Amino acid sequence: MQELFKEVCVDNIRDAMRAVHLGADRIEYCSNLSEEGLTPDPEDVKYLIKNINIPLRIMIRPHSKSFNYSEKEISIMLRDISIFKKIKVDGIVIGCLNQDNEIDLKKTNLLVEKAKPLKVIFHKAIDLTNDPLKSLKNLIKNSDIDGVLTSGGFRKAENGVGVLQKMIDICPTDFEFIVAGKITLKNIKKINQKLSARFYHGKKIVGVL
Repeated sequence: MQELFKEVCVDNIRDAMRAVHLGADRIEYCSNLSEEGLTPDPEDVKYLIKNINIPLRIMIRPHSKSFNYSEKEISIMLRDISIFKKIKVDGIVIGCLNQDNEIDLKKTNLLVEKAKPLKVIFHKAIDLTNDPLKSLKNLIKNSDIDGVLTSGGFRKAENGVGVLQKMIDICPTDFEFIVAGKITLKNIKKINQKLSARFYHGKKIVGVL
């Protein structure tokens, strides 16, 4: 059985350092986790790049009102991506939806193009689409999108294992399928017994920070 890869989502330097100490394989860094994560302060990211020895991915999200972004907001996201590219993070985490709660492929592709050569992950905005499996099929058509973060359309991953496995089954072998949704150190093994997944994501996935 392959070893599980644990990505920890944090919104402050202390928790990031603590997650590394507890055995995190990667950090997804953002601000305002109480709002499901927003774009963080570049100064925090610069500090972490110098002081941790595991990959760091950055949330690019200018507000928490929705995942539907205006042209001005997309411009802000493009600017932020440029900033984090210079800091040399491992990758970015994004998600754009249109008014119908489907993936906005045009805006997504703009961000993906700007991010090259960074890794790009489409986040849990996919869970708000009408059919996450169909949405994933559209995403993987773009070979520059490296992965997806999802709970299969459910609040908790443990409730979405049926959909999650169907999603895993259609992914290319080099596509990073990251299972999320209230995953903790206590329930990750139980969930993994039901899935052929390797990558898992959560705030408490290596323990309480």
